[in-house]
Amino acid sequence: MSGHSKWSQIKRKKSATDEKRGRMFSKLLRAVEVAAREGGPNVEGNMTLASAVQKARDYSVPTDNIERAIKRGAGEAGGARYEEVKYEGYGPAGVAILVEALTDNRNRTGQEVRHTFSRLGGNLGDPGSVAWMFHRRGLVAIDKTVAPDEDRLLEIILEAGADDLRDAGEQWEIVTEPEALRDVRKALEEAGVQIASAELTMLPQNGVPVGRDKADHVLRLVEALEDLEDVQAVYSNFDIPEEILAETG
Repeated sequence: MSGHSKWSQIKRKKSATDEKRGRMFSKLLRAVEVAAREGGPNVEGNMTLASAVQKARDYSVPTDNIERAIKRGAGEAGGARYEEVKYEGYGPAGVAILVEALTDNRNRTGQEVRHTFSRLGGNLGDPGSVAWMFHRRGLVAIDKTVAPDEDRLLEIILEAGADDLRDAGEQWEIVTEPEALRDVRKALEEAGVQIASAELTMLPQNGVPVGRDKADHVLRLVEALEDLEDVQAVYSNFDIPEEILAETG
């Protein structure tokens, strides 16, 4: 499995503190607002908005907050005007890192991202330097303890349009095309399958093996980037053994 996918599972469990939850709420609502502004406030007709709203719900963001964010995006309420910015670079051990941010001040965000890369052993690259290594995909995670047997799970997801089912240790990972994510999630829910997470993400084509000597440096950079206020998501192609990642939990 992808080491970064396992890291995402660990991060999700670690984000339960009030401070981290509040920061995550802010980022999720910003994503909802921008999606509504760029693609319209109709959830049924805006795939990006639908994904942003569902992710906010998955993190227990109050419905009223989500609806206000949609209204701000649609121009029915005030608020800052955010734009999407991407940054690309390399971290320790030569891993590729792709950063997605939503900002109302491009200069400020760029300086913060550049400083974080430099401070923690990475290098910010030119546009296009690593983005080609990643593909936009839908990713659904299901804990094996509550999942149906593999054949039944395959039957459900393939009929709904999924591309692949991957063994991710304690979880199954279902990979879909972006436009198929909602249908796959709906099929699983209708079949009574409990979903751990479902989101649009960027999956690397190949992983870069990272040993114990570099793992902490890589994770420290990724986590510091994720903690920046304007950063929505950080993707990387690092492949760190599960037993080493578990020590970070």
